[in-house]
Amino acid sequence: MSKIRIYIYSIIGLLLLVGFVFFTPNKFNQDFSERAKVSFRDIGHQLLLANNDSTSLVLPIVALNKSKYKISFQSKLSINPDSLNSIVQRSFKKANLPKYYRTEVIQCINNEVNYSFEIKDKKENSIIPCRGRILPVNCYTIEIKFTQKTSSVISNQLFLVGLILLLIVFLLDFKLLKQNEIIKESNGNHLKVGIFQFYPEQNKLVKQTDEINLSKKECELLAIFVENSNEVIKRDELMKRVWEDNGVFVGRSLDTYISKLRKKLKEDTSIKITNVHGVGYKLETN
Repeated sequence: MSKIRIYIYSIIGLLLLVGFVFFTPNKFNQDFSERAKVSFRDIGHQLLLANNDSTSLVLPIVALNKSKYKISFQSKLSINPDSLNSIVQRSFKKANLPKYYRTEVIQCINNEVNYSFEIKDKKENSIIPCRGRILPVNCYTIEIKFTQKTSSVISNQLFLVGLILLLIVFLLDFKLLKQNEIIKESNGNHLKVGIFQFYPEQNKLVKQTDEINLSKKECELLAIFVENSNEVIKRDELMKRVWEDNGVFVGRSLDTYISKLRKKLKEDTSIKITNVHGVGYKLETN
């Protein structure tokens, strides 16, 4: 694999890893919980002001779980459902909290739900009953549960998915490159001769896992035959191309090397070197 490819994968992987680390659920949940509690305290404060109460306290906000919180009051109060809905929406918008949630007004004495409403993704699916029916002065707690995953949690999951996908793509790319290199090396360095793979530069024939070593002359002769398969090659041409500038040529040398090649190719009956009487030789292949 090229260095440029490795650099690109490394940079993308590092960016995804950094994003994953900085958007970990623990850090996000801590920040989200703090923002939510501030918003719930603001909701409690606005409800008390709606009751003309500017002195009694909003008790500490309690996180019932990661997505559900409870607002409690020091004093009794009356709750107008319309005002409660408007106050919650305004406060959540300012704090950039999820838009979809379920709100319950619970009576302290018996923990019964005196009023509830739910805001969903589509306005027509939201449930806001009992508008205009004011709850009488009493001790109430308000519980709000978020029903929507936040964008930061989703982003965190996307970072993790991105890292996994990047790893899969990297492995597939690496495997594909390896296969291409093997094919390129195989096709570029050897010639196909029947069931054999002929490596001229390495002076050898390969049949599956078996290697058959060739002498330099055998290799040169076979290369000529493969280049001109099924064609008659004259003796004079073979001798000139193989023995020219290589010292003294003995008359029987060509026949001897042809005989050696025949023995090494005999395992494949689909190819054979035939003698064309008075002319030369031919490598016949099916």
